[in-house]
Amino acid sequence: MPSVLFVCTANQCRSPMAEALFKAQVAALGEGDRWRIESAGVRALEDWPATADAQQAMAERGLDLSQHRSQPAGVDLLSQFDLILVMEAEHREMLISRAPQLRDRIHLLRSLAGGRGDFDDPVGMGLATYQQAADELARILKEGYAR
Repeated sequence: MPSVLFVCTANQCRSPMAEALFKAQVAALGEGDRWRIESAGVRALEDWPATADAQQAMAERGLDLSQHRSQPAGVDLLSQFDLILVMEAEHREMLISRAPQLRDRIHLLRSLAGGRGDFDDPVGMGLATYQQAADELARILKEGYAR
């Protein structure tokens, strides 16, 4: 079973949105039961909900983040995934320092679609910024699916 872990800072905005969007994408392809898809944060506290704006941005797409609860990106969790997609270069470096043996599994999310650079955190920037982030996440995940 292929597995993907999306990682951001607190696991309350970017990575839960990416998780929800990717789950919907593979479900639409009839492959939802073939994948393990989760999210975590490099500085996440355990069991915090997604932000209200992240929940709203996903609700506007028919996706429900109300049950999401944050989890830290610890070595035990990381080792369970084939692919770990991080939002920022700093996240990649932090994870590699925690689990150097997993270096080849950890990649910047934007690289999935041939892009470069960090995926900025929308926290505190308002709903419109979350909506734009959701649009970009959906594009990256769609374009990068074959990879």
